[in-house]
Amino acid sequence: MDWHAADLLPQPPDAAWRMAAGIAIVLLLATLVARLLRLRLRLARRQPHALLDNLNQRIDTWWLIAIAVGLALLAGRPGVIVLFALASLAALREFLAGDVAAAIPRALRWSGFAIILPLQYLLLFAAPGPLFASLIPLCVLLVLPGWEWLHAAHDGPPRRLRPLQLGLLLCVYAISHVPALLTLPVDAGDTQRNGWLLVFLLLVVQVGDVLQYLWGKLAGRHQIAPRLSPAKTVEGTVGGILSACALGAWLAPLTPFTTAAAAMISLLLGVLGFVGGLLLSALKRQRGIKDWGTLLPGHGGMLDRLDSLCLSAPVFYYLLR
Repeated sequence: MDWHAADLLPQPPDAAWRMAAGIAIVLLLATLVARLLRLRLRLARRQPHALLDNLNQRIDTWWLIAIAVGLALLAGRPGVIVLFALASLAALREFLAGDVAAAIPRALRWSGFAIILPLQYLLLFAAPGPLFASLIPLCVLLVLPGWEWLHAAHDGPPRRLRPLQLGLLLCVYAISHVPALLTLPVDAGDTQRNGWLLVFLLLVVQVGDVLQYLWGKLAGRHQIAPRLSPAKTVEGTVGGILSACALGAWLAPLTPFTTAAAAMISLLLGVLGFVGGLLLSALKRQRGIKDWGTLLPGHGGMLDRLDSLCLSAPVFYYLLR
């Protein structure tokens, strides 16, 4: 397959380097401040501080995430697809772990990992259109219910397939819409805009998620959903979403959007990111777990980091279509 220049990191290079430098400076400042605070408290108290230790772990992990995404973008569309395919694989493993996996027939469980997930991302290479958009919905709505009905008719009571169906939708179908942004004919006059749209989505949603956490720690007083996510507050959520709107407006020149449109889209993405995080928190509470895993120190599992993209990525993709 012939990969063109449009598959690479968006141009002009100056803008890309300015953004990379800005992200690096923010991470450097965050690292320096967090390290100094931890050192000061340890010298004063002569013991570790759990909150600051967690903050330092989060920042260290953000360095790794930023480097991984940056290298994937430099590698072009194949690199981005591979990166998010691996992220989906890790997220699906976390979602189908433990007792949930034991209730799903082994053959069906492995078909999700070895057939459906790779095929979904391979379609982004070969046929990023109706097949990509319909593969997993057809499997979830027709194939798996059909198998369950046949099994119940011939071999006894139905098996629990709902976790597999939900896992494929959230961890594979939803997340695959992030690299799918690179396949959209957004701007015939500037094919590099696709890459900037992917960067726009990731920065607005992920930075907004981080800012919700920071605003909550700094000014949070009223819990917004104490049973589902005790750490989320009204002040943190509003502050994070509004900050994401400001970031989106600042990034508008890199996209086909006007400043006002970018701010409104960022507002929508921020709300969807919050709702997606709350949905995954509700599923965690049902299972009695705090985090989906331990893959990303300070954050939890891969799905703990991707939860805010589960709703925002598909909506952003189909909004652009």
